[in-house]
Amino acid sequence: MTMEPVHTETDVLGDPWVAETLDLGTDDEGPVVATLVSRRAAEPTGRAVLYVHGFADYFFQVEFAEWWLERGYDFYALDLRKYGRSLREHQTPTYVTDLHEYDADLRAAWDRVTGRDGHDHVVVAAHSTGGLVTSLWLDEQRPPQLAGLVLNSPWLDMQGSLLLRTVGTAVINQLGARQPMREIRRDVSGFYGRSLHRDHDGDWDFDLAWKPVESFAVYVGWLRAVRAGHARLQRGLDVPAPVLVLSSDRSAAPTEMGEDVHSTDIVLEVPRIRRWATAVGSLVTYVAVPGARHDVVLSRPAARERAYAEIDRWHRAYVDTPGPA
Repeated sequence: MTMEPVHTETDVLGDPWVAETLDLGTDDEGPVVATLVSRRAAEPTGRAVLYVHGFADYFFQVEFAEWWLERGYDFYALDLRKYGRSLREHQTPTYVTDLHEYDADLRAAWDRVTGRDGHDHVVVAAHSTGGLVTSLWLDEQRPPQLAGLVLNSPWLDMQGSLLLRTVGTAVINQLGARQPMREIRRDVSGFYGRSLHRDHDGDWDFDLAWKPVESFAVYVGWLRAVRAGHARLQRGLDVPAPVLVLSSDRSAAPTEMGEDVHSTDIVLEVPRIRRWATAVGSLVTYVAVPGARHDVVLSRPAARERAYAEIDRWHRAYVDTPGPA
């Protein structure tokens, strides 16, 4: 079902960015919305990118958008329910108990990008948890307008030991069914957020209420949903388009601010991304970007330049192909 917008207004990024609030009904906490942010290319086009963020995140990666805009793509970004622009005071940030809850968000956005706005060539780009969510949705929905999928450090498996990924998951499944709102206590260093934000040790400007340095709370019910998504993906998906998976070339677990914070993935484990990248589809290109951060397109300049070169190479090889005469 196509949802009617609550309203459309100039986005917090400023003109010409536009934010469209999508009414998704209600859940146990009350009214639910998603937000579709967009900007048009210089010339009318049937091509578009739809971007989906990661955990404790929202869309602010304007440089990434501009890269696509310069190549003649209209750019759309979706802030999922309970994230960023879509987070409301009555809601628990990021919380769902089934990744299928995002189906309505993605369907509402997709219907606008393709049906309403007429794009018939759509590249989906997604980061971290968004990479898991979009991969699952595209595998199930198989939209004919899908031209490619770019996954930026997708969360494809749990971090930690084999014991944690097996016995730990069994415990999560049991607790998540009985006590879904039980918080999982974590020691969050804040190094990753500090490495990014310009008020700390980084170069980027973003709203710390929507992407806090200390992250958001994690609940057992939410992690249970993620582990169910991991299991579905690891059984093998068949996303019907070329896929590019980007990550850093290594992970680290620093105990203080230093070089590793800025030049490795300190959020996810790169070997787990490598292990499961080919489970997304039958045509997958994997690239490890030396010196990249968890969000590869927020890396320092040299790694960022390499990442864009790899996206360009993949795009020219698999996506930017001439249509029928």
